[in-house]
Amino acid sequence: MTTTRQLDFDACYLAVSARDSRFDGRFYTAVTTTGIYCRPICPARTPGRANVRFYRHAAAAEAAGFRPCRRCRPELSPGDPGWDVRADLVGRALRLIDDGVADDSGVAGLARRLHVTERHLHRLFAAELGAGPLAVARTRRLLLAKQLLTETTLPITDVAFAAGFGSVRQFNAAMKESYGFAPGELRKGNGPVGGGGHGGGQGGGHCSPASGLTLRLGHRRPYDAQSVLRFLAARVIPGVEAVRWAGADVAAYTRAVPGGSITLRPAADHVRLTVRTTEAHRLSPLVARCRRLLDLDADPGAVREILGRTSLAPLVEARPGLRVPGAYDGFEAAVRAVVGQQISVAGARTLLGRIAARAGVPAVTDPNPSSEAANETALLFPTADRLAGADLHGLGLTTRRTATIRALAEEVASGEIDLDGAGDPADTTARLLAIPGIGPWTASYIALRALRDPDAWPEGDLVLRRTMDRLGIMAGESEEWRPWRAYAAVHLWSHTAQRTPASALTPDTHPGTGQPEPGTPTKAQLQPKDTTWT
Repeated sequence: MTTTRQLDFDACYLAVSARDSRFDGRFYTAVTTTGIYCRPICPARTPGRANVRFYRHAAAAEAAGFRPCRRCRPELSPGDPGWDVRADLVGRALRLIDDGVADDSGVAGLARRLHVTERHLHRLFAAELGAGPLAVARTRRLLLAKQLLTETTLPITDVAFAAGFGSVRQFNAAMKESYGFAPGELRKGNGPVGGGGHGGGQGGGHCSPASGLTLRLGHRRPYDAQSVLRFLAARVIPGVEAVRWAGADVAAYTRAVPGGSITLRPAADHVRLTVRTTEAHRLSPLVARCRRLLDLDADPGAVREILGRTSLAPLVEARPGLRVPGAYDGFEAAVRAVVGQQISVAGARTLLGRIAARAGVPAVTDPNPSSEAANETALLFPTADRLAGADLHGLGLTTRRTATIRALAEEVASGEIDLDGAGDPADTTARLLAIPGIGPWTASYIALRALRDPDAWPEGDLVLRRTMDRLGIMAGESEEWRPWRAYAAVHLWSHTAQRTPASALTPDTHPGTGQPEPGTPTKAQLQPKDTTWT
């Protein structure tokens, strides 16, 4: 079954004819005369209407027997943001597939995480995408392998395991079956390059013990990389994260991951991801988590279309590339939200660093141990299992805050709360609110960053309320911003940050990051159980 019935043929063909970048990642064009499927922005000559088919997902095109184009490179497409808006079961399943759940546990494990049967999950995938969960996971592995073969000099054996294949033999068979050629033939024909046709640019990806493995992460334009990176830079956890500045801009963001570290650097039309890790088989989840952290799959055009018709229009026009900073790890983001209640950014950063030092574990030896970043990112933030049993006394946390963190860790460790994409956002938020010490603001902030809910709105947020009052925006107008209220919140927070005078910056903050923690609730706004004031 294909999904052409769900796509408007005329609209898709018009987008392909115009090479409209707004539709990149939303569907794929398959050409029956060549057996190739392409991105809507492919620079190749537009095929005749009678010779094209449209598919919602690359897996559906490959299941129908089409191979990915070598010019436009479908593996570089940004993801479809529509799944985050819908947040339905298929969307959550796709996020878990990106995290490698299907590779590690099969479709049975994927269905268990989602609390549905395999049959029901397969039926939904077939109806929505035209391909089952296994086919989607297989296509994801193949496209990542194709990118590695094209952009790096990584040995083919390493490419197979890095992409998630269980063996080189399985990898070779999958490539020949789906693409009609062996991995070596693709590299021999292209050579390791960083480009990729229209919108591809030059990347210069490579792999060596000194520099690690570098890949391109694409995004839709406009993209304000510095706004996201500065947000992350102001909140780096000592020992877990580090940033490097180039004047007033963030040149690189580095964080510890199992087996080493990852570094993100902004480029002209993409973000460069450098991975230095001994656990190469975890590459695909690393890529997916980095994309969520930087909100690379967002569609600024769709956000602008809604918010641009409201009282936020001047803010959106001024900064159309703003994104919602995400989270590399959902549980870590939730702990950040709890620790950050009613204290400054610098104070929260200090406490989180103490928590990491007390309960975190070494990230293992970095392949480039002489680098400064390796020394600054030696710790992994503690998992829910470790934090649930950790001794947090003497770190500067109140007794009630410690109890909240422990209760949150126990709920996540037991599987009652899933902050990595499997749970329904509304249900997960309700479960968070049941934890003593977590009120509406904290739950909304977690939904905004960890659950990737584009409509999350920190109701009653002090900074948002003051900014809206200053701009003459009534509280009820936030309903007009659906389903992009999270982006509305970022625009309002950013507007406040831009107005912060230089004298308000503390010595340990960088220009542009001296604002109070976005979303800090007022004392009156918190329920009695949310915090204890001493």
